[in-house]
Parts: sequence; C-alpha cells; structure tokens
Amino acid sequence: MGTPCHFALFDLKPDYRLDLDQLAARYRDLARTVHPDRFADASDREQRLALERAAQLNDAYQTLKSAPRRALYLLALKGRELPLEATVQDPQFLLQQMQWREELEDLHDSADLDGVGAFKRRLKVAQSELDSDFADCWDDAERREEAERLVRRMQFLDKLTHEVRQLEERLDD
Repeated sequence: MGTPCHFALFDLKPDYRLDLDQLAARYRDLARTVHPDRFADASDREQRLALERAAQLNDAYQTLKSAPRRALYLLALKGRELPLEATVQDPQFLLQQMQWREELEDLHDSADLDGVGAFKRRLKVAQSELDSDFADCWDDAERREEAERLVRRMQFLDKLTHEVRQLEERLDD
C-alpha cells in the first residue's frame, strides 16, 4: 500500500492556493482521531498503525502548510521531483540574492531593528508575488520550467526569511 496523497488526507484537491486556517482546523480534527494515546489499550499492531498514521498526517500537514514544500510536492505529483541540488540559471535572481544578503549583513552589523522590520516586509511582498506567479503556472506542463525556477526562488526567500527572524530575535533580546 502506497502513501496516500497529502491533499487526499485532508480531503482537498491538489492546488497551490490553500486556506491555511482550514488546513490547520482539519489537521487538528484528524490528529485527534489518530493520536496514539487513543490507542493505548489497543493491540501492538493497532498502536503501531496509529503511530504511522499520526506520522503521515503530521508530515502531510508540515508539507502543505509550507509554501515552498507544497510547491515542490505539487510539482512532484505532476511529474518528476526537483533535484535538491541544482545549478540556478537565473542571473537576475542571483544578483537579487546577493543584494539581499549584503543588506541583511548591514542590518546585522548596524543592529537596526526598524530596518530589519522594513526588510522583512519587503521579503513578504516578494514571497507574495512568487506565490501568485507559481499558483498561475504550476499546473501547466508547458510552464514547468518557469514553475521550477519559481520554487527555487521560494526556497531561497524562505531560508532568508528564517534568517531575518533569527536576527530579529537576537536584536530584540
């Protein structure tokens, strides 16, 4: 028996645009039904199956709630998985990455909490644009290359956003 589709676990049709609040509510409902504690008095086999179902559900939820992970998952459903290590053939975005990295380093050196907040808001706008662009093309086989390029951008922005949050926490202490 194969692993069920992450979307099917939540009774959703595969799509990039998701209502994350609805996803979280469904996750909580389903998690209660498969939680291993509910099977404490069950047989060893039933306990093991409950643990497996809970792990599958958690993995599916973590994948679907993360925009880059959801995008990668959708592309894998539509064809082949993206290689983890791929040479980025996107000079414009590589230049943008370098500029963002330099700006983040300057914000770190200057300990400018307000500047970090402004930087974070600009990243959120960039992520929102990527989300919209990806949602428009992921399901079109003729635009697969564009979708893959957008996913790589999403992954970078996700990582950079995480680094910005860490800097914000350090400066806030």
